[in-house]
Amino acid sequence: MRTRLAGTSEDGHLCPVEAPVPNVDFLLHQQLQQEQDVYANSTTNATTSPPIAPITALPRPSRPSQSSAAERTSPESPSVRQSPTKRDRNPGPSSPGAGPSNLEHQPPSQQSQNQQPQSFYARSRRSGNFNWKLSHSRNGSIEKPPPSFFSSSFSHSPSTPPLSLGAPANGAVHSKEMEKEEEQKFVGKRPRIRSPWAITFVTLLTSILGIGFLALCLNSSFTRHIDPKGCRMSYMRPGYAKFDDFDTEHTRFASKYSLYLYRELGIENDAKVKGVPVLFIPGNAGSYKQVRPIAAEAANYFHDVLQQDESAVKAGARSLDFFTVDFNEDITAFHGQTLLDQAEYLNEAIRYILSLYLDRTRSDRDPNLPDPTSVIVLGHSMGGVVARTMLIMPNYQANSINTIITMSAPHARPPVSFDSEIVKTYKDINDYWRHAYSQQWANNNPLWHVTLVSIAGGGLDTVVPSDYAGVESLVPDTHGFTVFTTSIPNFRKALVKAIFDVVDVNRAAQTKPRADRMRVFKKWFLTGMEEVAEKTVPSKDPSTLLTLEDNLNSVIRQGERLVLRSLGASGAVRAHLLPIPPSGSPEPKRFTLLTDQKLDISSENGRLEVLFCSVFPMQPGQAVAGFAAQINLAGESSASTRLACNNAASDVVTLPASVRSSQYPFSKDGEPPRTPFSYLQYDVEDIAEHQYVAVIEKANTPTPGFVIAEFSDVSQSHRTRHISLRRLLAFGMKFRLPSSRPMVSELKVPTMQSSLLAYNLEISEQNCGEQQELFAPLVRQYLTEPYESKFFVNARKAAVSIHGVAPYVPPPLKSRSTEDGLSFQFWTDPTCASNINIKMSIDVRGSLGKLYMRYRTVFAAFPLLVVTLVLRKQFRIYDTTGVFVSFSESLDLCLRQSIPLVLAFLTFLSLFIWNSSSSATANIWIWANVTSGAIDFHQNDLLIGTQDPFFWFLIPVIGLICVGICTVFNYMTLTLVHILSIAVSLLSFRPGWIRNEERRKALPLPAFYPTSPRRRMVTTAILLVLVSTLIPYQFAYLVCCLVQLTTTVRAQRIASDLKSAANSNFYNYVHSILLLMLWILPINLPILVVWIHNLAVHWLTPFSSHHNVLSIMPFIILVETLTTGKMVPRVNSRFKHFTSVLLFGIALYAAIYGVSFAYMLHYLVNLVAAWLAIVHSTSDPWSVLSGIKHISCTLFDAGNTSNVGGVNGTTNTVLAEDRKMRKEP
Repeated sequence: MRTRLAGTSEDGHLCPVEAPVPNVDFLLHQQLQQEQDVYANSTTNATTSPPIAPITALPRPSRPSQSSAAERTSPESPSVRQSPTKRDRNPGPSSPGAGPSNLEHQPPSQQSQNQQPQSFYARSRRSGNFNWKLSHSRNGSIEKPPPSFFSSSFSHSPSTPPLSLGAPANGAVHSKEMEKEEEQKFVGKRPRIRSPWAITFVTLLTSILGIGFLALCLNSSFTRHIDPKGCRMSYMRPGYAKFDDFDTEHTRFASKYSLYLYRELGIENDAKVKGVPVLFIPGNAGSYKQVRPIAAEAANYFHDVLQQDESAVKAGARSLDFFTVDFNEDITAFHGQTLLDQAEYLNEAIRYILSLYLDRTRSDRDPNLPDPTSVIVLGHSMGGVVARTMLIMPNYQANSINTIITMSAPHARPPVSFDSEIVKTYKDINDYWRHAYSQQWANNNPLWHVTLVSIAGGGLDTVVPSDYAGVESLVPDTHGFTVFTTSIPNFRKALVKAIFDVVDVNRAAQTKPRADRMRVFKKWFLTGMEEVAEKTVPSKDPSTLLTLEDNLNSVIRQGERLVLRSLGASGAVRAHLLPIPPSGSPEPKRFTLLTDQKLDISSENGRLEVLFCSVFPMQPGQAVAGFAAQINLAGESSASTRLACNNAASDVVTLPASVRSSQYPFSKDGEPPRTPFSYLQYDVEDIAEHQYVAVIEKANTPTPGFVIAEFSDVSQSHRTRHISLRRLLAFGMKFRLPSSRPMVSELKVPTMQSSLLAYNLEISEQNCGEQQELFAPLVRQYLTEPYESKFFVNARKAAVSIHGVAPYVPPPLKSRSTEDGLSFQFWTDPTCASNINIKMSIDVRGSLGKLYMRYRTVFAAFPLLVVTLVLRKQFRIYDTTGVFVSFSESLDLCLRQSIPLVLAFLTFLSLFIWNSSSSATANIWIWANVTSGAIDFHQNDLLIGTQDPFFWFLIPVIGLICVGICTVFNYMTLTLVHILSIAVSLLSFRPGWIRNEERRKALPLPAFYPTSPRRRMVTTAILLVLVSTLIPYQFAYLVCCLVQLTTTVRAQRIASDLKSAANSNFYNYVHSILLLMLWILPINLPILVVWIHNLAVHWLTPFSSHHNVLSIMPFIILVETLTTGKMVPRVNSRFKHFTSVLLFGIALYAAIYGVSFAYMLHYLVNLVAAWLAIVHSTSDPWSVLSGIKHISCTLFDAGNTSNVGGVNGTTNTVLAEDRKMRKEP
């Protein structure tokens, strides 16, 4: 007789299937045999094949004899073999009750010989603690839970590798197709790695290569291409006046932030405002006291210099009132809402500052001057971003800010993208500024009067890449620019002088017009050799009258070079005249002059003065009062020439002194300051209105010093070399400066634009023969937009690094020319008649450090690619075989196929994006809204953030490093879990005199205590309520990680004490989930740090963001479920593909968008947790899905009771026992 049981169809739905009538005595006999085999396997470390799956516990009967078993044998089935004794406890493979030889592991022929025609009840849906805490009877034998009648798409993992859906063990109905499929899955499969500590040669080699490559990057970053530090100690006497009346009546943040006025004691002894307001904004975790060096320098400069300069005071120069804000060292780089809060507070602070100048009791300002209507803003680090944010806030007072100077501020993109709010805030700020400057008419541009100067720290800034400080993608060059501190000697003094030069208290805005401000900033912050640098000589009126005697003063012939090896050799003042070539010459020419002396301005009594002169035909009796200075070198001679001249000292460019003893382009702290070189450079068109260049020797006695002046052809001094990066990498680049060269030679290499490469420059020795070398070779490397210049003194070997085209940085508003690139200027002694050989090559080791600095944030996202692929492989093996392999073994399998394939796909995808048009890129970019012809500012947000195909290898290299990182992190986690497990074991009391065999028979302490659904629901509800009201969900996520770590430690203890496949499965499962959660933890920690910091400063106002309970609820449910020790059910229906697709999608997202939108990784992994919680819920008796399926199975079984016949009583007995156990907590 046969009965119809509940099975599943191919699509996972319940359906009746035919099964033989069950023989209960045979089941009891087989159960006893399995108990003995499981116990034998638990005492011996057998690794041949997984043991037989245990069945659910029944009341233990007496051991059936051979006769009784034969009498109970069904007529439809052959006789059952006698129960084995202790001698044959481990029968051979042909025995049907053999523990190590599962029926499904045998070939179909052998299965057909050993198969018993019995009915095997489908495994129970209840996945309680029996998987991890084996119950023992009084005599020490192991009891098993009873099976259930129904199965579903989610089958449960027992203590052995469970069989696939529709393939029950030990004589169950098996279709030939599924037998063949299972055979193919097991036949030829390599031995499983049982220990999670095991590692294969492939994984070990790959990890060593990855970690070694990372070590090289770190070593290069900290030891190579490091800019020398040239800071000098500054001294100040700071005083701070706090404005206590700027309280909650003015701003809601008065209890959290404070406003101060800086005073340099001994110079400014009162707290009254009297000058021009300047607001200093500290950066991420910065202190308000960081204003000290700049404010002290400004106070001393005004007190010592400007206050005594009547012309400067008349032009509008006044002292500076430096205001500074105490943000309690807020962390703005990680939290967008904090950035917005600071911007709101500062707008109120500016309103309050401007009101101080209207209060005569608090202001000591000249009443005849207009009241200030704007404030100059200095922002350091994230303070510069806050300054730009202020202009888009609703409480911004129009025109209250017109000058913004930022220092090391990441304008282009956020430092990290762990917070959705800061990514959105950056987007809003940058879109507003770009839209404002895209307006055609000034009336439609709210930022028309605003100037923005971004000063980057260069190679010394190791916190944020200086590439992010660029503003070329935000403002046009008429309103701002980016410059590096390597271009600014004495940065602190230059900054203070630039601020004083833009100040004009005669205007209500307190500053000069926008064009004048830009001119001042370029004067003080650029080297003066840039194309945009303005020369003052052509626009000035003659100020010096030079009278020369024709016979006593030399005129250098056209084309000759002026060389002075010493000054004052003649014992009198002497002039040297160089005729200026006409501007209409077919060959463009340039004038250059280099000296180690300081050039005098008019009326100074120095050693050297340079004038640009024109013949001044003076009539007899004509007055000369219009000239500020007169130089008469003719004496009483009537044969004289009068020249009207302009002094060139205002256009002088200071260069670092380059002599044989020079090491750095500056004087280090403690060394005496070295007099810099003075350099003049003009195109002939700039000085075409003049006729002569007059070099005046003022020294009366012989004085050491040199002067070199000449007119040279541009074609001889300028060279452009077009060479590909591949050829430069393979062969380098060489060129020669001939012996008949000009003093200054320039070389441009358009292909050298990337910030990811470092170069080595080598210069050969110049042979001067018997003559003494005037100066050592001096080299300047420079870029335009951004303006970056570096100098190398006494140059023989130079390490060249630039901040040009950088990863993830938006493109500039003005497209770059194909001829733009790295340029070099070489100052060499032209009197040395010898060739100079120059060699340029790519520094591979130095470039590794550039990779680390630009791609540090990649290691917060890209390793998730490896982890999710490994977890995907684990689930695929588990759903197919019932074995949840360890992370190490799954990583080994992924390294053999999936990881290389994914990296190859991403490499080809990057090549496709690089070679595609902007429209194709916009189609791939899912957030882009780019119209035809517009600039796509998000084109560098994908993958590795660069469109240069030369760097295609970066994706495999980053993948290799991430594999090594994941391997090391896996073993670090294993070590931590084992250390905690040992600590817990030491704290647990166990008698030391009990033998190991008796210990195994003794009742173990339960590691996973059964918890009621009510307790789990209450715990989850409490956490969700706290998240929605008080704490950010990041705090709850940290708690989930700690709970998951505890669960992993408990699972490790059970897996080590009670060795079984089920315990190993659960430990590997919770360990992999822990790794996945730990990789997401760094994304959540910054927000948690901000919240804890707010609590530390007694700011108890809850966050206005990060309270979405849906962002943490799946993690809480999953972690709470795992604390009960329940293994995730196997998914054998088509839903198993959902797990695979979900994890694979996260892997691709982490690689493509992870750097720019890292915060999304939390939400995606949250989806994984939600899906796993749903899968777990199918095994919980209190879940909705499980309840529906249980009712369906019960009704279906009740409807077929009449067809069971004599077996009905047995079937109902087992069903009743199953339902009884389901009601247990």
